[in-house]
Amino acid sequence: MAEPSRLVFAGTPEFAVPALDALIQCGHPPVAVYTQPDRPAGRGRQLRASPVKQRALEAGIPVYQPTSLRDAEAQTELAALRPRLMIVVAYGLLLPQTVLETPALGCVNIHASLLPRWRGAAPIQRAVLAGDRETGVCLMQMERGLDTGPVLARAVTPIHPEDTGGTLHDRLAAMGGSLLAERLAELLAGSLVPQPQDNALATYASKLDKAEARLDWSRPAARLQRQVAAFNPWPVAETVWRGQTLRVWKARVIPGAVEPGGQPPGTVLVATKQGVDVATGDGVLRLLELQPPGKRPMAVDAFLNSRPLEPGEHLA
Repeated sequence: MAEPSRLVFAGTPEFAVPALDALIQCGHPPVAVYTQPDRPAGRGRQLRASPVKQRALEAGIPVYQPTSLRDAEAQTELAALRPRLMIVVAYGLLLPQTVLETPALGCVNIHASLLPRWRGAAPIQRAVLAGDRETGVCLMQMERGLDTGPVLARAVTPIHPEDTGGTLHDRLAAMGGSLLAERLAELLAGSLVPQPQDNALATYASKLDKAEARLDWSRPAARLQRQVAAFNPWPVAETVWRGQTLRVWKARVIPGAVEPGGQPPGTVLVATKQGVDVATGDGVLRLLELQPPGKRPMAVDAFLNSRPLEPGEHLA
């Protein structure tokens, strides 16, 4: 099959796979796929190919895995592919100016936020944590700055009350693939009109840190609920109960719940199969899915069957 579009795709995690699939399914398979080198994974620490590499090999697409694109040899290798356009989705390696200028049509990034809001590494989780009402994906013309390039197209989705970092990740990944497929002809024709970002409105989505997972019960219940949702499935919100780490996978604010009545934040108010109600700095948070050390996540009724939790106990 001829490859008139001469696309190169660069991506690494599961989030990037729908975009690669979109190119394959709409008849524009990349001439090459770039992805990060295989990494040790699992208990045995065996080298594992990235999700993008696995999909590319299934489709018979050549895979390149340089450790850096600053290397002159890697840049020469890319130039030899004669790409018209490079599509980048969560690749994880910096693209120097030489690489940005190699494709005739430059490099386009699929970014999981409504730029200029949430530039940076963790836009999905930061949007949930901040209580944003909506988010989306952007096709952005790449330049040297961090997610600062002009936006070529975007798609918007509401953030639902039941959304987690995981559900939003999957929805935005699919939206990114759909947006790419819808706008690919215009990308290749160079007919999309770039919309410059307003830098004054930019916010930064810093990389997630496991230390952020610890629940501070002095905070409002609504903030803690967003923390639980944003950090599901990683790094997972956690607290300390009876000297052990207790991970919290699901929780919700209980409107009109019995007020803590002077109980300090972190105090267990009620523990039933409907949930464990905990006093916070403002309001009551009901814990619905918990994970004790060495066990799988479980609904609160299953947790309480073998681990009675009494009102008045304290979570730290």
